[in-house]
Amino acid sequence: MPLDQAKIHNRLLKALPANCFAALSGQLELVDLPLGHVLVEPDALTGSVVFIERGLGSIVASSSDGKTVEVGHLGFEGMSGAHLLLKARRTPNKTFMQTPGSGLALSSDLLERFILQHREASDLLLRYVHSCALQLAHSALANARYNMPERLARWLLMCHDRIRVPDLPITHEFLSLMLGVRRAGVTDQLHIIEGLGIVKATRGNLRILSRAKLEDAAGGCYGIPEREYDRLVGPVQ
Repeated sequence: MPLDQAKIHNRLLKALPANCFAALSGQLELVDLPLGHVLVEPDALTGSVVFIERGLGSIVASSSDGKTVEVGHLGFEGMSGAHLLLKARRTPNKTFMQTPGSGLALSSDLLERFILQHREASDLLLRYVHSCALQLAHSALANARYNMPERLARWLLMCHDRIRVPDLPITHEFLSLMLGVRRAGVTDQLHIIEGLGIVKATRGNLRILSRAKLEDAAGGCYGIPEREYDRLVGPVQ
């Protein structure tokens, strides 16, 4: 049954011209995305993409000797398997669900046909790929030129942008893995921003108390990629 575009949460699907969405909607399959679900297997053919409706995914890079770090987030602003839009059938990076949710799945073959037949949709999705590359560039900038408090605040803001709720079901261990720092360092920094009334940390959960204060804490390492996404794809509706 065709989907109603007005009821879709995913920002890419909502931004499609109506005729493009109508051509695609009957081919999308609603799927559950439990915690830990793998959206993209590393070094394997990517058979489908998922337009996230709810939940938060992580894109993780791994070295040949087993070191890992998060290199991207994925929520209702995006889709898994964006490398397919660049004609790459596989990637060494892994994408998995960091918090559970749901999405709309589409096979890679159907995606390829769709973007060949609908230039406006292809252009939109390629602008999304550019916004992802810009986000990655600013992650490198944050890691090289900003201290741990700013980087932590930026990471929390990026999570909040994608799930739109104040409670982030995230452990200190997971934060240390995603930020590439020791757990003790993450804990110390969380205590500092908690003392400033920015977040409240409980076991397995971080609640954002003040978005404005969190943005102040992030300083200049947050905001430019987010504004660029709004310009290229469109603001939240």
